[in-house]
Amino acid sequence: MTEPKKKKSAAREWVDALVFAVIAASLIRWLLLEPFTIPTASMEKSLLVGDFLFVSKMHYGTRVPRTPLQVPLTHQKIWGTDMNSYVDWIQLPYYRLPGFSDVERNDVVVFNYPAELEYPVDLKTNYIKRAVAIPGDVLEIRETQIFVNGEAQQNPAEMQFSYDVMSSRNLTSDFFDEYGINQDSYRPFSDASGYMVMATEEIIAELKKSPAVGNITKRMDRVGLGDPRVFPDGSYFGWNKDNYGPLEIPGKGWTIEINKDNIAKYAYTIQKFEGHKDVKVENNELFIDGQKVENYTFKQDYYFMMGDNRHDSLDSRYWGFVPEDHIVGKAWFLWLSLDKHKSMFNKIRWSRFFNGID
Repeated sequence: MTEPKKKKSAAREWVDALVFAVIAASLIRWLLLEPFTIPTASMEKSLLVGDFLFVSKMHYGTRVPRTPLQVPLTHQKIWGTDMNSYVDWIQLPYYRLPGFSDVERNDVVVFNYPAELEYPVDLKTNYIKRAVAIPGDVLEIRETQIFVNGEAQQNPAEMQFSYDVMSSRNLTSDFFDEYGINQDSYRPFSDASGYMVMATEEIIAELKKSPAVGNITKRMDRVGLGDPRVFPDGSYFGWNKDNYGPLEIPGKGWTIEINKDNIAKYAYTIQKFEGHKDVKVENNELFIDGQKVENYTFKQDYYFMMGDNRHDSLDSRYWGFVPEDHIVGKAWFLWLSLDKHKSMFNKIRWSRFFNGID
């Protein structure tokens, strides 16, 4: 006779259930969907601080993990500590499973922040922006308006800019709240003459009707006023956040001649993201593995990302292109939204539940 199967203890059942839950959650997070929280105002009002959303890994194809030795369900650090959640003893080559689509122009995309060079690619901080230009596009910004391949692009419905709102009165948070402007989206001038306000054109049009408000002026950098903070070299090209380009977005297989302008535009990208061990620039000449290069052919696609809150977004205008191997997934839909400036049940933005993301 066979002995009856020994019943598992309650503790063993709990351990088995926990292990199964961790494995299942890790697989879902890697293959299908990953939760993401909007931490900054760079996408307002399209996406708000406190929005919780799901990122689809399926749309662009799931990336095979490049840093496989990692504590499950973590990113850079172990929860509640400053300890790395991974070891980089093994770094796998980049590979992506087949997806539903490529990144398309104006998609809202989650990606790894390229400039965070101290971490492996797949463990860099996740950012969310809009892909305003894709490989092969020629991007230009003229007085805040984006042009791609010479054509003006349709602006996001909730796009914001910064404005000088003049007023001799002390405008309260309740006043701004009536116009949908939260406490992080305005600040008073030091001379009490008015406020700097981040808002959409529609909100500004409503503000102009208020007797408490005087003149309103949109802030804008002058044409030709080069900003040294702007990528690739705002001072050299005379570019700034509002007047930028033209700049061609690199794509896999695209070949450029190595000259002074192209060195300024693309050398950083070639050095940091094309997988070469030894890249040097000397006297406007490019050397790869000690050999001078007259022409260069890119190995992967790149994208130009911008926030919808155009004057409060550190994006590709400042730190450059997003490589294809940094793409995490497509922002798909909201499942929760909490307003940090409200209390109790007023914190919940019920109207945003399960909204799709455009």
